[in-house]
Amino acid sequence: MFPALRPSLVTLAFLGLAVAVSACKEDGTIRVASLKFQGVHAFDEQALKDVLATHGSSKLPWGRKEYFDRMKFDDDLNRIRTFYADRGYPDARITAFDAKLNGAQDAVDVSVAIDEGEPVLVTSIEFVGFDGIPAPHFDRLKRSIPLLVQHARDRQLVSASSEMAMNELRDHGFPYGTVSVTEDDGQTGKTAKVVFVAEPGVFARFGRTEIQGDESVGEGVIRRAITFKPGDVYQRSRLQETQRRLYSLSLFQFVNVEPLDSDAMPSEVPTKITLAEGNHQRINFGAGYGTEERLRVDTEYHHVNFLGGARSAGVHARWSSLDRGVQADFTQPFVFDPHISLGVQAQQWFTVTPAYDSTVKGVTVTGTYRITQRTWFSASVTSEHDSSSVEPAVLEDLTLRDELIALGIDPRTGEQNGTLNAVMFDAHRSTADNLLNARRGYQVNLHLEHAGWLFPGTFRYTSVSLEGRHYLPLGNRFVLANRAQWGNVAPVNDDPGNVPFSKRLFLGGSTSIRGWGRYEVSPLSEDGLPVGGNSLLAFSSELRVPIQGKLSAVTFLDGGNVTNNSWAVPLDSLRYAIGAGLRYQTPIGPIRFDYGYQLNPIPGLLVDGEPQQRRWRMHFSIGQAF
Repeated sequence: MFPALRPSLVTLAFLGLAVAVSACKEDGTIRVASLKFQGVHAFDEQALKDVLATHGSSKLPWGRKEYFDRMKFDDDLNRIRTFYADRGYPDARITAFDAKLNGAQDAVDVSVAIDEGEPVLVTSIEFVGFDGIPAPHFDRLKRSIPLLVQHARDRQLVSASSEMAMNELRDHGFPYGTVSVTEDDGQTGKTAKVVFVAEPGVFARFGRTEIQGDESVGEGVIRRAITFKPGDVYQRSRLQETQRRLYSLSLFQFVNVEPLDSDAMPSEVPTKITLAEGNHQRINFGAGYGTEERLRVDTEYHHVNFLGGARSAGVHARWSSLDRGVQADFTQPFVFDPHISLGVQAQQWFTVTPAYDSTVKGVTVTGTYRITQRTWFSASVTSEHDSSSVEPAVLEDLTLRDELIALGIDPRTGEQNGTLNAVMFDAHRSTADNLLNARRGYQVNLHLEHAGWLFPGTFRYTSVSLEGRHYLPLGNRFVLANRAQWGNVAPVNDDPGNVPFSKRLFLGGSTSIRGWGRYEVSPLSEDGLPVGGNSLLAFSSELRVPIQGKLSAVTFLDGGNVTNNSWAVPLDSLRYAIGAGLRYQTPIGPIRFDYGYQLNPIPGLLVDGEPQQRRWRMHFSIGQAF
């Protein structure tokens, strides 16, 4: 199938390779300094490197070292040919390869030259036998398959498209449907007409459901998570949704939902749910460090089947230089409907900022309607007591007495105390492919809050915030991540005292405008301290670039500002920061280092009570900035 290399070329290449690595022992003493390709145009070189056993060593002193193995390299040459053939380039051939030892003869640079040849192009795609699929779903299937006309005939994409077509059959009442693929390569062998042929089989409905493996969890808890009932049209997606729901209860370490063959009545498909229960009581302890919060310690106890019925209850305690406290929570799932849950949270929490300290004690009750795992909305009622105290430097400036009074703070004590009773609404939608390190998709969050309506308290205001994030892959390696934020707090009767100081808006820090520290971007008091504002606008744009292995880099542009005026959009006074950073991927998210530089500093800003001395900030944390 593949054109053979000329005998003379093969002989010379292998003789050269043998001489170049003559010092290489089988235990691996010759390090692979680099692996490079010539002539690779149709694919990202990294995709080709990922299928090979030979890899270049990390350039970092502590990074992984790779050693040359002649047998593995010979196999890699065949892997390269197979890689191209599977992706629609059957004429691809290796024209040369070389391994050059360095002067110390302890490392080798490997290079491979490739002639990709002409691809086999897909000239048409047809579907036959899909009459049982509703027209809107059939049209969506044809638009969404990864195989494309006038692109190379990639065997993996052909297989994936066939799998998608079969799943579409099995999601519309045809559990035994199969799809075969026929291809016509034409007279030249360089064009391909691809036809997906469906064999739908018998139209069927769901039958009985058998449950196996439940022990302490009641069968009723399991059955109320099932998204289908006997007599419903068979849909494979409902089996998957049932499995996701059962996993989301956190009661089981293994869940499998599968159809069973039914020879007696093929038009009725019985199903089987196989479970393995996990540990229902969990204790977690974690510690971390960040440039803003310093040392952080968290501990948590959770019972995921509290009093039975899949109820959950837990206690979470945290201590850091920025916040500390205790939270207790209780969740009742399946309230009237499998999509609805009810949660109660009580807390006593202490927060520290450059401008003020805040203590919150209270209870919040939340009802959540979860459409899918990543799409939900909720309504909440909260009652809490807020206590805030201002930094002594503010109290010492007598010119700020009127401003403190306007903020609802006693100028003699520097404190604000009051009861906050509010109703809230939240909505969330996400298509991001990875919650810790997304490469594609988007996320939207909406928050509405009103205090002093149904349950009058000390504070009366309306607040709203909207955030959107978008992740766009650029090729197989780069990701462009963008975020936009808008927020507003409007006190009733325009009285600043109706807004608790802890609800005022700030920007700056490791997840915001990274040229400044946490809470450093906001309106300033007369002596230069950030005091928060009522309207916020911010954006960030970040290019994420892999370097090697788990290490990657970013460059970013952040912007935004906060103003005192409610419902204002401060487009004419935005603060900007540019910078770069490093990421090292771990199972709990990337370890992050960022360096941000202010393009237009804030005049008069005090940091730790002193005029700002530098226009840059460094941030160290875990997790992407957004």
